[in-house]
Amino acid sequence: MADALALVDDLFFQAKMLETAKQLSVQLRTLSTSDALLNEAAKSAPHLIIVDLNAKDHPVETIARLQVQSPQLPIVAFLSHVQMNLAQRARAAGCANVMPRSQFTHELATILLRAKSQSS
Repeated sequence: MADALALVDDLFFQAKMLETAKQLSVQLRTLSTSDALLNEAAKSAPHLIIVDLNAKDHPVETIARLQVQSPQLPIVAFLSHVQMNLAQRARAAGCANVMPRSQFTHELATILLRAKSQSS
């Protein structure tokens, strides 16, 4: 079972996230499609979902579907700092924790460790 799942289709950023998770001994699984994320979340009961709001596969709709599927599951979403409309749409879909990519990158280790601590 993964501590965290991430919808990220940017291969460079996937590698960065996976390397950080490995260094922290956090089980992170990255997925590049919404359907794969929703299916994995349903069967593996992760402690955290991470969503790149710039992913190509309807990330805001995925957040809304996750809220129906697992309303108690924490979701962290990130995006470019200039995309205020997209941030508002993500919050309206049920994601309370939306942050700029730079902040997400800076806080990635802390975010992943929180997911790991919830599994202990």
